[in-house]
Amino acid sequence: MESEGQLEPRRRRVYDREFKVEAVRLATENGKSLAQVARDLGINENTLWNWSRQLRSDPQTAFPGKGRMKPTEEENRRLRRENQVLRQERDFLKKAAVWLAQEAHPSTD
Repeated sequence: MESEGQLEPRRRRVYDREFKVEAVRLATENGKSLAQVARDLGINENTLWNWSRQLRSDPQTAFPGKGRMKPTEEENRRLRRENQVLRQERDFLKKAAVWLAQEAHPSTD
């Protein structure tokens, strides 16, 4: 049973890279204020400000998209995984070396 006056949760809007780049371009080239462009597009002023900052800091890889990472983040992730595997291999080899040393020189207890 649904109660009256209960609001549905707001769904988060998703914008593609093209929209974000165009919004920033409008805010920087048309002489309008960032706040005015945000109102015209129906988005929050802080959202547009963040998009502008991201685009200025790294124009080529800004807004990589849902589920995608910037190339440097992808490389870091790959290296972390590789590092983990190498640690596991090292630990295994350490244990194997101890075991082989014990087999080569059995204790006479």
